[in-house]
Amino acid sequence: MTQWKMIYLAKRNAALAPEDFPQAWREHSALGRQCRNVQDKVRTVRQCSRVLDRPGMPNGASIDYDGVNLLSLRDRQAADDIWNDEETLRIMRPDEPRVFSTYVRDFTLVAEERVLVDGEETGVCVVLFLRARAAQGLQAGDLIGVAGSPWAAVTRLVWNVVAGEQPPGYEYDAIVEAWFASVEAVADAFGRESVWAHLPGGLADQIDATRSVCLLTHVTHRRP
Repeated sequence: MTQWKMIYLAKRNAALAPEDFPQAWREHSALGRQCRNVQDKVRTVRQCSRVLDRPGMPNGASIDYDGVNLLSLRDRQAADDIWNDEETLRIMRPDEPRVFSTYVRDFTLVAEERVLVDGEETGVCVVLFLRARAAQGLQAGDLIGVAGSPWAAVTRLVWNVVAGEQPPGYEYDAIVEAWFASVEAVADAFGRESVWAHLPGGLADQIDATRSVCLLTHVTHRRP
């Protein structure tokens, strides 16, 4: 069965200190318990905040964003239902500017999940938001099965294909979740070379690295 997700790449409200963002985000998520559509149609939540004490790891990772939310949905229709749900708009949307730089819909993508390595969702995830070169689709290619590559060290690897609307500034075509045992495991896997240099040749040729984003994150809230 196809697994659909809502995935967002968030910047915090500038009034929040970086270290205060995860707690504000958890408080916002708690409002979802008052929204029946959120409870019924969002199966799992993984709030992944940027690792603050290892900036620039792996080499090429961004410090311009504060977190990634991975929401597994009941079905594709659930995304549209949540955006248009009166209860969600009334309860959650007014709180969004307190936590984020703008409204959540402005930085959220809907994607179809394709699991490449079916293993444990640990507490640490390197997330890649990939933008294709003009008029070129993306293929997962050789992310798996390359001995000695960082991708061979993952506990779980997921390729998410973006479908539908791409908000301005978030024109990404695929999102990679690379789950690792620890932050140190990420450091050992990537070394000093750029994360973009570690992509297999076929995929590296397909993406625009200057418009793609890498973020090293750790899970700061999950449901269930």
